[in-house]
Amino acid sequence: MNVAIVGASGAVGQEFLRVLDQRDFPIDELRLFGSERSAGKTMKFRDREIVVELLSDDSDFNGVDVAFTSAGAGTSKRYADVITRHGTVMIDNSSAFRMDPDVPLVVPEVNGADALDRPRNIIGNPNCTTIQMVVALAPVNRLSPIRRVHVATYQSASGAGATAMAELVEQTGQLSRGEEPTIEKFPFQLAFNLIPQVDVFVDNDYTKEEMKMFNETRKILHSDDIKVSATCVRVPVLRAHSEAIWVETEKPLAIEDVRKAMEEAEGIVMMDSPADREYPMPLHLQGTDPVYVGRLRKDISDPCGITFWTVADQIRKGAALNAVQIAEWLISHNGL
Repeated sequence: MNVAIVGASGAVGQEFLRVLDQRDFPIDELRLFGSERSAGKTMKFRDREIVVELLSDDSDFNGVDVAFTSAGAGTSKRYADVITRHGTVMIDNSSAFRMDPDVPLVVPEVNGADALDRPRNIIGNPNCTTIQMVVALAPVNRLSPIRRVHVATYQSASGAGATAMAELVEQTGQLSRGEEPTIEKFPFQLAFNLIPQVDVFVDNDYTKEEMKMFNETRKILHSDDIKVSATCVRVPVLRAHSEAIWVETEKPLAIEDVRKAMEEAEGIVMMDSPADREYPMPLHLQGTDPVYVGRLRKDISDPCGITFWTVADQIRKGAALNAVQIAEWLISHNGL
């Protein structure tokens, strides 16, 4: 495979390099693209030094089989035609095309086959919070169609990029020394605090992040009937997002059946033994690939309800890993 990464110097771009190497993705040629700030720099991949090329209207993607793009929605929209005009499959990590009807939005464990129907040769990589939630929802939805989902997210600094992670570390040090914290990346101090806002507010007083979970979940699960209500919170954790999820299904489900379905589902690791204080925590799970599920129980307020807790690494399964898994799914199903 001939592969390109657009936005190679960013946090997700760097993770693309690690994931491709760790998963032994078949690469004959790797090309890296970036802005004027990163163009000309060299990056190492499998003992090779690769020069970052400047992404421009004249960039030639002829011969590139798949391009992983993670340089922001504006860049994706501007250069989509440049990237795909010679047949390159663009797997886009931004929000640019996720809700376009002619762009599939894919989580391979849930709806991998959607990636085969891509009229524009663009495949959307969903939002990080949506990815980990739908991986956990899918086996429940197969037992009984889901009517309603309430979710509260606990999103780490990594969701806002490498500079946000650095700011959290800096703030923690400053506060421990009695200094005023530097506040640049977030609207408020994140260290020793919670910020109940991720992205900007829209007309209904939900944030864009919360509306992404509403819209993307329905598209991925192929159901306009599922009602999703989210509250997204930024927490002082470096890496890996957590979510508390309440699900209402059409018929009551035995918790043993739900547990078995989750244990057998691809991409899920159960970490659920309350008596032993065993449950997923971001401290222990950053840098890992699965979606971890714990605190699974019946919802005592709803006979058709269950509730559980999930943790997943935002940069891996929430971004780079899922995109690479889409490409792997296509390779294994003769879609590339």
